[in-house]
Amino acid sequence: MNIEAYKIYLDGIIQRVETARISLSEHHIVKIVAVSKYSNEAAIKDLYQIGQRAFGENKVQDLLTKSKNLIDLPLEWHFIGTLQKNKINQLIEADPFLFQSLDSLELAKALQQRLEVKATSMECLLQVNSAKEETKSGVMPEMAKDIYAQIKETCPNIVLRGVMSIGAHSQEQKIIQKSFETTYDIFKELEGADICSMGMSGDFELAIKCGSNMVRLGSVMFPE
Repeated sequence: MNIEAYKIYLDGIIQRVETARISLSEHHIVKIVAVSKYSNEAAIKDLYQIGQRAFGENKVQDLLTKSKNLIDLPLEWHFIGTLQKNKINQLIEADPFLFQSLDSLELAKALQQRLEVKATSMECLLQVNSAKEETKSGVMPEMAKDIYAQIKETCPNIVLRGVMSIGAHSQEQKIIQKSFETTYDIFKELEGADICSMGMSGDFELAIKCGSNMVRLGSVMFPE
């Protein structure tokens, strides 16, 4: 797909985002994070030329490699994958704009320890397992507000900006919608939180209608 055709295609995706956000409120703003985990640096450059700036990676090593190789471009990198404790130092080295998948108090304390040693900070989202699915990471919704408060109190080098969740793995829209509503209800009660990251390629319109102000789009942003 050449650049012009790609731009026309992406305009259609952006229009879908616009329609969903306006259905909620004309004042609602949504950021698109292009998930580039299956894409190469050339594809990221193409998307950059069209105007995309925020990109997300699932693996710390990929985040490190791509951010270093594309350092000349003013890109905003997000880490959205499961973080193993032995990769914390690498994540700090990568210095993402936002670590979206902080999924436990235990991980927060380990991250805090390393951040303190390196005299730096990191902006993060608390991942909520709003659908309570065993295959998903994140804190249980009934514990989310308490864990969020504990991280804010005990981890001064972690700057919490809000929450992230993945929609329920279901074919039923009502079940997916319920999982998004659960996360958004938590988000609304968190003092100072300004990011509610929900919605991926298959469900981003529903997520936006439920209050999401950040969507993580992979396959629809990088069509083959």
